[in-house]
Amino acid sequence: MNRSHDFTEELPDDSIDAQAAAWFTRNRQDQQPAERQAFEQWLSEPAHASAYRSFEVLWAELGELQQLNRPTPLPVNRSKNRWRPALAMAAALIVAILATPLGTSHEVYQQQIATHAKGLRTFELPDGSTLSVNANTQLRVDFDSHQRRLTLDRGQFYIDVAPDKERPLWVQTGDATIRVVGTGFDVRRSERQLVVSVAHGQVAFTPDSRAPLLLGAQQQVAVDLASGALQQHSLAASQVADWRTGHLSFRNRELASLVDELNLYRPRPVLLANAKLGQIKVSGNLDVEDPDALINALPALVPVRTVALADGSIRLENR
Repeated sequence: MNRSHDFTEELPDDSIDAQAAAWFTRNRQDQQPAERQAFEQWLSEPAHASAYRSFEVLWAELGELQQLNRPTPLPVNRSKNRWRPALAMAAALIVAILATPLGTSHEVYQQQIATHAKGLRTFELPDGSTLSVNANTQLRVDFDSHQRRLTLDRGQFYIDVAPDKERPLWVQTGDATIRVVGTGFDVRRSERQLVVSVAHGQVAFTPDSRAPLLLGAQQQVAVDLASGALQQHSLAASQVADWRTGHLSFRNRELASLVDELNLYRPRPVLLANAKLGQIKVSGNLDVEDPDALINALPALVPVRTVALADGSIRLENR
């Protein structure tokens, strides 16, 4: 009696990224139905699906694929000797890079970062990257020989990433992932929004189970965390991570988005009395060291009034 083969036993067990690379290589060759079924079962896990999509982006950047499509097996009547040897060797090389230790040249580096309502902190990371962390931010840094990873629980950071094709930098924030090799970009995760803004280079942003978005220089995408709706914008270079200068300028910005960012700089939040208020457009400037100056000016800019609450929060109401 034949015993069914467990293809998952052959996968690298040290990281999901390495398993994704192994499956990607297999899927570019002929597959038996049982192996295809094993792949579909592996892909059903959200973390696996996210890693697999990100690997497709990596392959595309290396110039071998032009589209970020989920690969399908070749027809069963196509012989394996028609598989391009050069491509197979490249795939094996990338799998090796992701699946095996890279030696001792990359030290393990871990750091927990927590900032308060005031002040900007800057860190020089051991890979040569420069990390700027905004107020009220919780962030974890985890580097090893396989990868560089940042986990953003809340808040905002900007990072100029030192290029390292052997170790792409990954950002995890909730269900969203970001993958880069060398670029400068900003991420803000607040109560209502997740916003990614690119200063230079390119990032692959996967907001959830959807296909990755490729964002280039001076591009921004904002995700509404409640509805999942996406909005894409173009920015001036000076607008990306302008909080590092201490002043933010904004034009025709929805009040809900502005309040979401404003709350980074206050120990107690600004609240909206109703959802319709959040749709009001506002233009102005924010001094990150004095956020209440903008709050006090809002009634002169838009039809709202401010109500101070006993716990230090401020509620915006219709005027």
